[in-house]
Amino acid sequence: MDFNYHTAFSRNIGWITEQEQSTLRNKRIAIAGMGGVGGFHLLTLARLGVGKFNIADLDTFEVANFNRQAGASMHSLGQAKVEVLANMARDINPECELGIYPQGVNASNLDDFFRDVDLYVDGLDFFAFEAREQVFAYCAKHGIPAVTVAPLGISAALLNFLPGSMTFEDYFQVAGRPEQEKAIRFLVGLAPALLHRHYLADKTRVNLKERRGPSTIMACQLCAGVAASEALKILLKRGKVWAAPHGIQFDGYRNKLAHTWRPGGNRNPINRLAIAIAKRMLGL
Repeated sequence: MDFNYHTAFSRNIGWITEQEQSTLRNKRIAIAGMGGVGGFHLLTLARLGVGKFNIADLDTFEVANFNRQAGASMHSLGQAKVEVLANMARDINPECELGIYPQGVNASNLDDFFRDVDLYVDGLDFFAFEAREQVFAYCAKHGIPAVTVAPLGISAALLNFLPGSMTFEDYFQVAGRPEQEKAIRFLVGLAPALLHRHYLADKTRVNLKERRGPSTIMACQLCAGVAASEALKILLKRGKVWAAPHGIQFDGYRNKLAHTWRPGGNRNPINRLAIAIAKRMLGL
């Protein structure tokens, strides 16, 4: 059968209008990172009918990705993540426009990566601090709304950085700090409620110094649903969108939802205390 956009996404109609579907068809979303959450972000948004993407990743698939990454399979081993996910998106919507950046995102290509972009959705690796700081700074400077949803345990932790609201750096306060402290500040800021902290089964699997930690497929898929929901509201300009310093975390293991508000971000006394305790535990 031939592909038909209106037929392919007709079951969206009802929750969104036909005019809104046409709006999504003409929107462009940038996603940096096609690994744990990034790949699911792309495929979920493609099934929503978003018609244009800029995607970036410099990595290839390996066996250790199998537990959580959308494009990871025996067939894709050794292949570039960005190319594999681009092909998967085209299988959903052969008409979608894809700007592909196999070198990842860096200072030299940010202007091109964000050209004509309506929204940024973060899919970078947790420890990709330099790239993440550059990307969010660019979005803040150019008025591009940015969504990040972190997969923590079996939960999704949401922060939105919207034009005219608190910026990523204002919230996290990571610029110029040592890498391990950046990791602590990022983790504390992402999920101040720490809903996921109660069920970690093996603490030895978390090592910020070695840049490693456990992950689950459930968290990645929860994140994609949350990110696409925020994207829909932002792009269609309807529905409440909470901007930082508001944060929302849903934990599927504990069946709990937390809505946090941290004025000042990591300057907030509660976050400062959590950061100090984490630094002391790590001997920093």
